[in-house]
Formats: sequence, structure tokens, C-alpha cells
Amino acid sequence: MFVSFFPRPKLFFLSAALWSLLLVLAWFFGGQQAGAMFGMPPAAPDAPLVTGLGAFVTPDYLWFYIYFIAGILLFYAFWAWFSPHPWQRWSVLGSGVILFATNFSVQVSVILNNNWRGPFYNLVQKALTTPGSVQPGELYAGVWQFLSIATVSITVAVLNLFFVSHYVFRWRTAMNDYFVAYWQRLRHIEGASQRVQEDAMRFSTTVQGLGASLVDSVMTLIAFLPLLASLSSHVTALPVVGAIPYPLVVAAIVWSLFGTVLLAVVGVKLPGLEFRNQRVEAAFRKELVYGEDHEDRAQPPTLAELFNNVRKNYYTLYAHYVYFNVARYVYLQTNVIFPTFLLVPTIAVGKITFGIYQQIISAFVQVTSSFQYLVSSWPTIVELLSIYKRLRAFEATLEGAPLPAIDEAYLARERAGVSPEDQPAT
Repeated sequence: MFVSFFPRPKLFFLSAALWSLLLVLAWFFGGQQAGAMFGMPPAAPDAPLVTGLGAFVTPDYLWFYIYFIAGILLFYAFWAWFSPHPWQRWSVLGSGVILFATNFSVQVSVILNNNWRGPFYNLVQKALTTPGSVQPGELYAGVWQFLSIATVSITVAVLNLFFVSHYVFRWRTAMNDYFVAYWQRLRHIEGASQRVQEDAMRFSTTVQGLGASLVDSVMTLIAFLPLLASLSSHVTALPVVGAIPYPLVVAAIVWSLFGTVLLAVVGVKLPGLEFRNQRVEAAFRKELVYGEDHEDRAQPPTLAELFNNVRKNYYTLYAHYVYFNVARYVYLQTNVIFPTFLLVPTIAVGKITFGIYQQIISAFVQVTSSFQYLVSSWPTIVELLSIYKRLRAFEATLEGAPLPAIDEAYLARERAGVSPEDQPAT
């Protein structure tokens, strides 16, 4: 699944994580200031905010782009020397392009929150509380600034989606070529054709999506946690617990951990059910395929039994998803109003402006959404686990390792001459 596309996967991903951590620490402990040596110093604390498109090309942002791209190129150069791989341009450089685009999306959110949201909504508050104090042109200018930033964000997002589509297909191609080369050793595994054709495609797509979401969550935390900590100075106290240090940061972490643990507990049975669902679907489809070429296969009683297995597993899956979705949607809907609930004591005493309120809500949502990665991704993770279990049988065969228990049991029954309709759904 990974060795076909990435060079020495375990070492590669470990080194990628360590290199990323090193770059982040180096940035915060001197790298940001190093731009001054090249005429790109950080913005002064009292410098006026750049609220339009110019925010993307300020000296400090330009230096960050150079720093980020240099880090990617150095990492690629090392792996191209240390362990050359036929797919390294796509797997290493391609991953770097996706990381850069993901980070750019985070920077758009930061610019909107820091440079636009506070000033614009303070202007709205001023216009509402003191009629005539704000000219329509000032408000139109604020709207235009948002639209111009959003246009850049949309353009980069669309280009990134186009690139990701090619990236995922290259990964699928690498897996396809790898498994096809060993087809004679793999063809006896139940549903082998589906695993090569469908599961390889779904695995590459799902892993890329989850990986990009994880990176986005980490980058968002790096960007917004310091902002949320600074905004905590405007909060006088939290409901129930009162005044505590960094109240917004503490509340975001506790609330997110609660949601993650909640859904992990209520969804613990779903991966196994999803895997069994793939098995019963594969058995039904396999018999239909045999029936296309053999008159004695795919007889109505056999198909009825196999489809009954499909139906029973789906009904069980639907039943388990009821309580999971109840917990998930109740939590996510409560999450919408939770930051406002936290600010009630502060709003009641008039300690913040409307602009600061909007900044706090936006930053809090960004941080909690990042911490809630498992909450939002859990259904996809469940699907990925079922795909992984199916493809793992291929890898076990190629490595000479025992097959997963469910595949070993199925193969043993097939060798013993047990008919498809007698194969249990589990």
C-alpha cells in the first residue's frame, strides 16, 4: 500500500514528521527573524494592518514562502540521494506541493481573522451604534477586501484539487502495478480482483484526504493557538469555573477531547461492521460474476442466501450508526453555540467589541475543529480501516506472513469445498 509509492515508508514518514517539527521549531526560534538578513523582516508590532491582497506579499510572508519551499526541496534532495524511488517526484515533491497549498489555506484563515475580521466588524458596530459615523464606501471597501482574499483562496483550492486528483491516481497506479506484478500469488485471495481494482483506488483517495486533513489541523493549531491565547486576555471569566489562566485555550482543549473520546467510545464497533460489509458484498458480487460464464452458478437460491447476508449486515450497520450519529450530531450542533456560551460573562459586562467577539468565535472554532479531527473524520477512518484490512491480506501473502484470521478461515473453507452460500457472513 505504501512501499509501491513512497521510499522506505516507515522511515520516510518518521523523518517527514521529525523534519517538519524541526522546521517549525527553527522558525519560532530564530528562523522568522532570519528574513531580515535578506530584506524581509517580520512586521513591527505597531505596523498598520494590511487588510487586502497585499497581506499575501508582505516581506514577512514572502520570507515564509521561501523558508517553506526550501524545507521541502531539502527534504526531497535527501531522499532522492538516500533512497531513490521511481515515484519520488510525485510521492515526495507532490506531497510537498499539497502541504504548501494546505498551509496557504490556513494562512488565508489567519489573514481574514487577524487583518480583516476585527477591523471590519468593529466598523460595523460603529456604524450601528453611531449613525452617520461610517461612510458606505468604507463598508464597501471591507466587503471588497474579503472578496479579493476569497478569490485568491478559491483559485488556490481549485488548483490544489486538480493536482490532488492526479496525485491520487499516480498512487493508485503505483499500487496497481505493484499488485499486478504479483498477481499469480494473489489471485487465490477472496475478492482479489476487487481489492486490486477498487480497494487500491479507495485506499489512496482516503489516505490522502485524511492525511491532508490531519496536516491542515496541525497547521491550524500552530497558527491559531497563539492567537487564541492572546485573545484570552479579553475574557473576564468562564461560566461555572470562573477566572482561569488562558481560559479560551483550556476550554477549547477540554471540549475537543471530550468530543473525541465520546465518539471513539460510541463508534468502537463500526470498523468491524464495515469490514464484514465489504466481505458479504464481495461474496455476492463474485457469485454474480461466475454466473456470467457458468450456467450452474448464480442460481436464485444461492443469490438469495448471499443477498440475505448483505441485508443482515447492512441492517446491523444502520442500527449501530443510529446511536453514533445521535452522539455526533448533538455534539457538533452544541459546538456551534459553545464559544458564545463561554463568552456570556464577558459580553454581559461589555468587555469586548463586536470585532473582537468575531475574532474569538472564529479562532475558537478553528482550534476546536483542529482538535476535533477524529470527530469529523471518524466515519472516514472507519471506512479506511475496512479497506486496509482487505489490502493487508495482499501484503501478508507477499511477505510470507499469515493471512488475517477472517481471510485464512475463508480460504480454508474454500479448499474444503464449502459452497459460497454456506460461507458465513463474518
